Amino acid sequence: MSYQYASLPDRIKAAIIDGIILIIAMYLTTDILSRFDHVSDFVRITIFVILFFLYDPLMVSIFGGTLGHLLSDISVKKHQDETTNINFIKSIVRFFLKITLGWLSLLTVTGNERKQAIHDLAVGSVVLRDV
Repeated sequence: MSYQYASLPDRIKAAIIDGIILIIAMYLTTDILSRFDHVSDFVRITIFVILFFLYDPLMVSIFGGTLGHLLSDISVKKHQDETTNINFIKSIVRFFLKITLGWLSLLTVTGNERKQAIHDLAVGSVVLRDV
């Protein structure tokens, strides 16, 4: 299988898909929880935090990408070994940098040959497109 570095539009498409998936997951979770009489706010908040903050890092470290990545035919791999997923700790750091910097992080994608965003540069990852 051959790869090329994912473009900025590939990444934006994946982010939009992931946003839709998270909205649907949160809606379904709300609907399911509303069927129970007494669900504490702590439980509700915990579930939503887990959904929002662990979806990306878990998917990236286990499967090499989120559902948005996979549906866009792109994946996140180690910079040094483009066949290996990054580990969970690096996935967490990558995710927190990505949400902290927002779209600013993507400004570097077109400025380097590996098309790495700031969050990729920080953890040594690349985003590859399956060709």
